[in-house]
Amino acid sequence: MDRPRITVTIAPELHVFVPAARRGGAHALATDGTSSLGHVVESLGVPLTEVGRLTVDGRDAEPAHVPRDGEDVTVHPVTRPQRVPGAPLRFLLDVHLGTLARRLRLLGVDTAYSNEDVGDPALAAWSARERRVMLSRDRGLLRRRELWAGGYVYSDRPEEQLRDVLGRFAPPQAPWTRCVACNGRLVRADKAAVRDRLHDGTRSTYDVFAECADCARVYWKGAHHARLQALVDEMTRGAQP
Repeated sequence: MDRPRITVTIAPELHVFVPAARRGGAHALATDGTSSLGHVVESLGVPLTEVGRLTVDGRDAEPAHVPRDGEDVTVHPVTRPQRVPGAPLRFLLDVHLGTLARRLRLLGVDTAYSNEDVGDPALAAWSARERRVMLSRDRGLLRRRELWAGGYVYSDRPEEQLRDVLGRFAPPQAPWTRCVACNGRLVRADKAAVRDRLHDGTRSTYDVFAECADCARVYWKGAHHARLQALVDEMTRGAQP
């Protein structure tokens, strides 16, 4: 029995995932007749986390659809801003995205992260358990079925990563409300209460402090505050309609 043959068109936004030969129009593809459309798309290199719609002969189709001979498939990118239903929007970042994690926390975005490589199975289980969007540059991780939701981080530059995540998911921002070290909530702290955790110069120079409710780390508007505030201002302006 002949294998079903279909044509597949990959949207330009997803070309980064496929070989050059499969970019720029429809390409013929033989399937095994039993694999789902979702499996076929992922076998081409495109994680389903990056797919907004699948259409077959111009009609919407589910990833579970089994392609039939002669069908014309189009793979569309996610629509931005992407809505993630079913839970408050919060994130889990892969081990290589530590700078992005700190910058999201700086903006008050709920961002879980471990600087230890706990492995893909543990990350996928964590995403499912806490209903967090898994952000990674690892396509294999994003193909794991256990994930609650996921998103590929397209750039390897932290500032571009941050803009991309904010533009794609449009998370609510509350700058200076989260600990950049552990993601805990920051609360106002009296100078007297944190005095024993401050260096002499800090005690004599600054009067306004915040403390992490979880790890007890102390924050104040130090030498790097102006640079960080400029980043916050830029990103919050970009989030405004």
